[in-house]
Amino acid sequence: QVQLVESGGGLVQPGGSLRLSCAASGSGFSINAMGWYRQAPGKQRELVATITSGGTTNYADSVKGRFTISRDNAKNTVYLQMNSLKSEDTAVYYCYAQVLLRTYWGQGTQVTVSS
Repeated sequence: QVQLVESGGGLVQPGGSLRLSCAASGSGFSINAMGWYRQAPGKQRELVATITSGGTTNYADSVKGRFTISRDNAKNTVYLQMNSLKSEDTAVYYCYAQVLLRTYWGQGTQVTVSS
């Protein structure tokens, strides 16, 4: 069983920055893709960014140029650096990890962008 533990959420003013981290443990196999989704109140969960084990990244159009995803394979940890935050980035952010044919999820971390 793979466990994902997220950290780094919080309250930030518009234009500010936050860095989310997600550490995976319990996997006896290599982790394939990792990434982040988010869900705002009353909205569906949406993809934010993904990164493969080889470092290939993909971003939602709404965050391109502002967010950067990275990972440390030795630590089984994925990061999301969020800059120039906007109120519409307010959501619960969930990390995920793909191991073999299964997808595992973190518990979510709240990001609130407000003045």
